[in-house]
Amino acid sequence: MDYNKCASEILSAIGGKENLASAAHCATRLRLVIADNSKVSKSVLENIEGVKGVFEASGQLQIIIGTGTVNKVYDEFIALAGVEAASKDDVKAAAAAQSPWYKRAVKTLGDIFVPIIPAIVATGLLNGLLGGLGRAFPALSDSQFFGLLNLFSNAALVFLPILIAVSAAKIFGGNTYLGAVIGMIMIHPDLVNAWSAGSGAETSTLWSWFGLWNIQNTGYQGHVIPVVIAVLAMSKLEKKLHKIVPEVIDLFVTPLVSVLVTGFLTLTVIGPVFSQIESWVLDGAKALIAIPFGIGAFIMGGVYAPTVVAGVHHMYNAIELAMIADNGQNTWMPIATAANVAQGAAALAVAFKTKQQKTKSLALPASLSAFMGITEPAIFGVNVRFVKPLVAGMIGGACGAVVASLMKVYATANGVTGIFGFLITTNCFFGYLVTFAVASAVAFVLSYIMYKDPVEAAAAAPAPAVQDVPAAKNQPEAVSTDGREFDESCVYSPLKGEAVAMADVPDETFASDVLGVGAAVEPAEGKVVAPADGEVSMLFDTHHAIGLTLDNGMEMLIHVGINTVELNGEGYTAHIADGERFTRGQTLITFDMDLIKSRGYKTITPVIITNPDDYSEIAKTADGKVDFLDKLISTKKA
Repeated sequence: MDYNKCASEILSAIGGKENLASAAHCATRLRLVIADNSKVSKSVLENIEGVKGVFEASGQLQIIIGTGTVNKVYDEFIALAGVEAASKDDVKAAAAAQSPWYKRAVKTLGDIFVPIIPAIVATGLLNGLLGGLGRAFPALSDSQFFGLLNLFSNAALVFLPILIAVSAAKIFGGNTYLGAVIGMIMIHPDLVNAWSAGSGAETSTLWSWFGLWNIQNTGYQGHVIPVVIAVLAMSKLEKKLHKIVPEVIDLFVTPLVSVLVTGFLTLTVIGPVFSQIESWVLDGAKALIAIPFGIGAFIMGGVYAPTVVAGVHHMYNAIELAMIADNGQNTWMPIATAANVAQGAAALAVAFKTKQQKTKSLALPASLSAFMGITEPAIFGVNVRFVKPLVAGMIGGACGAVVASLMKVYATANGVTGIFGFLITTNCFFGYLVTFAVASAVAFVLSYIMYKDPVEAAAAAPAPAVQDVPAAKNQPEAVSTDGREFDESCVYSPLKGEAVAMADVPDETFASDVLGVGAAVEPAEGKVVAPADGEVSMLFDTHHAIGLTLDNGMEMLIHVGINTVELNGEGYTAHIADGERFTRGQTLITFDMDLIKSRGYKTITPVIITNPDDYSEIAKTADGKVDFLDKLISTKKA
């Protein structure tokens, strides 16, 4: 392989070095951040020799090249682009920097709150369990042991501002210990406890702005947003001071000024202003949920999944934490659970109804994951892809959320939904169970009714008018099956010729099984036919190779000849287009064997199963000559 040529072609296909923001690589792929994605030609990238696939994820353009090769292509690539090598974390940061400001803001909130969720979950679970035990056994609540456990159960909430401050300082690049000090200042014992003040405890003026605005000496126990803003201000000030303060005095001047300035601004401006904003946000969330007849909950349960798709659902962490700190009742969590399990149930319906093994094998575990509270596999892997299950899940989530609202279900912690949510809703166990059941049942039924396999949908669609059918491309007739029975566990030869073990193919990439597992055929005739019913997943522009997705879930690559991409399509004729369906025995490609050989290329054709992980056993069965649709490989499902 010419690594320099591959790198050069990749750089050209992405729009040149001017369109490259950052580049890194992992064990198998290049990870690029592109300035303008509209300048990238994916079709060109996919046809570059050495490139095995192209996709976008997390703001990165990922180009699959393969183990042992990607690092060599990468070295050539960064030399040609004139950029410095970057780590995967650098590329992630560069990709994040190109996101819209609101997505960056929501991601930042997620980065701050996610690390402290285990602490909230631990104390929240204990709090919920103690509440249930106290109601079941009233005498237990008077015991010393109960009092001791109760101390543990609210520790994270009492010192929540410190946890948030430490996590925020890490994210904003400030000193974590200075961040902790800011958190400590906000809940200092010399200030009146915020919960006590809310219960009517007397406060006094801490600071007065010209007699026009009096700041009370109230702490910030249970507050979230003011702590984040205060630590953000401290981190920016600290980094600025590190740049301008001489190194000789930086050690004591920077921390001193950072704490003095930020502490003063926090207690006199940041805290009062943003605590009021936080109160408005919290009151708005509660008011939405409290709209009569569960209308507000219905809306939130329905739109929750789309916010996951948009990547802005981390903002709910701040609302949930504020609810818990306010009165210990997280009414947002049951709504999230309704939305999550509904998406899982919608995916489960797809798993039950689909006849496509690949879809079934994806939908079933994804649905179970959603019931555990992790919805991304179900939403992105199944429901968004087929759309109707997503809609069914949204409706189910809305219905379940109404139940949660009417039955006044709430949690004592956040960060846990689905089945494990029962542990933090001990005081509303039955209501949570009904919420779970309604959301799941509605979503499952609707998804089962609405979903159809793409093949079914295509078959059910009305046939186009005769005048709309394009002229046939001189397509040869399909190969006769002669009444033979076919076994879905077998791969049938798409060519007539001599069966060859893959290890004997004169190309290391194919022989090493890096692209998948299979066998090869030394063709006796220049024709490739469909080994089973399915759809063309990829047809190379040069027509020397074709990717198939068979109805039994098998993914296959048929590559006619070795290095024949260099012929640029000469000698090859495609009789089917990318994305078209085919039936067993239908002619897909014809090729001029004499021309290919005269140009010095071998016509041996690998037939590769490219999703071998779906099978526990793959074995070559043909020995010697094979005709079209003779058994070539036997498989056993994993």
